[in-house]
Amino acid sequence: MSEHPDCALVRRGYEAFAKGDMETLGRLMTADVIHHVPGSGPMSGHHKGREAVLDLYRRLGEETGGTFQVRPEAVLADGRGHVMSFHTARGDRGDRGIEIRAGLFFTIIGDKITDIDECTEDIEESDAFWG
Repeated sequence: MSEHPDCALVRRGYEAFAKGDMETLGRLMTADVIHHVPGSGPMSGHHKGREAVLDLYRRLGEETGGTFQVRPEAVLADGRGHVMSFHTARGDRGDRGIEIRAGLFFTIIGDKITDIDECTEDIEESDAFWG
């Protein structure tokens, strides 16, 4: 049984993110993609447009001295353009570290990611880490 194409698309995104391959990540998204980050920290908010989303991903690396990583645990599709992924994120920032479970809810149209809603198991911990 082969993987659903929407799941394969999201997995390619995780692989590109792990390599810091912003060019590949950008090709997986529409020009008007939005990534919604919960909480009230400096990374929180609605990052609108491909360049803004890629800048968010670059900042994750810069703010953690390149230590930020995500380890995918599950990728699930509904066959109607929605994918849920679950992962563990970890990184170090200054004298603080984080290891936290999180998830992303993707909307996919025409084989491109158009919307990413992020959830985390502990918004306060995430805000404290990035704050």
